[in-house]
Amino acid sequence: MRTATAVGVLDVGCFSARLLVVERGGSLLDPVCSHKTRLRLDRALDREGRIGPEGVDSIVAAVGKAGEIAARRGVDSVFPLATSSIRDAANATEVVERVRRETGTELRFLSGQREAELSYLAARRWFGASAGPLAVLDIGGGTVELAAGEGEQASFARSLRLGARESTRTWLQTDVPPKERIAALRGFALERARDVLAEAEPTLRGYRTVGCSKVLRQLARLAGARPGRDATSPELHVDDLRTWIPRLAVMPAARRADLPGISRSRAHQALGGAVVAEALLTVLGGSLVVCPWSTTQGLLLTLLDRTEQRGPRRSVA
Repeated sequence: MRTATAVGVLDVGCFSARLLVVERGGSLLDPVCSHKTRLRLDRALDREGRIGPEGVDSIVAAVGKAGEIAARRGVDSVFPLATSSIRDAANATEVVERVRRETGTELRFLSGQREAELSYLAARRWFGASAGPLAVLDIGGGTVELAAGEGEQASFARSLRLGARESTRTWLQTDVPPKERIAALRGFALERARDVLAEAEPTLRGYRTVGCSKVLRQLARLAGARPGRDATSPELHVDDLRTWIPRLAVMPAARRADLPGISRSRAHQALGGAVVAEALLTVLGGSLVVCPWSTTQGLLLTLLDRTEQRGPRRSVA
């Protein structure tokens, strides 16, 4: 049996399909292949929550291209991960079947709890054991993942349907939403977070809170990316969000896209992401340190752990 020399993850999300490949025995800091195809599945959803024909075509093309690149590089161990943008679509089964039929790749889904566990693993490996207990927050498009622990694996992992895209679609439908809708979203997010964290909240307030998502990285940059304990780990504070939320609330998406850190594709959901982040940080203790790794890296680390004998693990930060 031939031993795989590299492992990869194809992460198919709302805004892109990204192939990331790492050599067995190598480092996630030095991938042998990184390829991204732009997607805009947020524009492809109809009122029934189905991904339209053009959106499905774009997924098929992106998965097919990634498969060609992986094949050219001799990589035959790729995990094709489809995130909530496909998982939660009303026609998800049809999308998966068409991708399988036309590309030979069967997209796979992970539960929200599993995604939370993987984000925690990624953060733990990034910061190392010396970071102490961690509470990890990952705000995606459809869901929010929360995980915490003191060791290599999370002892607590939950998923909430409070992602930036989902919250915007449900609560903030207009380009400049009324203050009452923003307040309602914040109240709902606070209630859900406190309900889910309930008994764990007092303990988690003593943990180091880590943010593992593009939503949080962009908000940290918008707020000025306060330096953290080291130069590679900026921080985001709840007071920063409370300063920026009223400003974002009166801006249409086109103006938000001109702000530092806010990409044009995510501008429409920046306010929703900020409101949810502020509510969660209110519960978790007020600040977080940004981690550049998240679910994709956690999955890659898991795949590498399965295929190689690892020596002592070291912090990379």
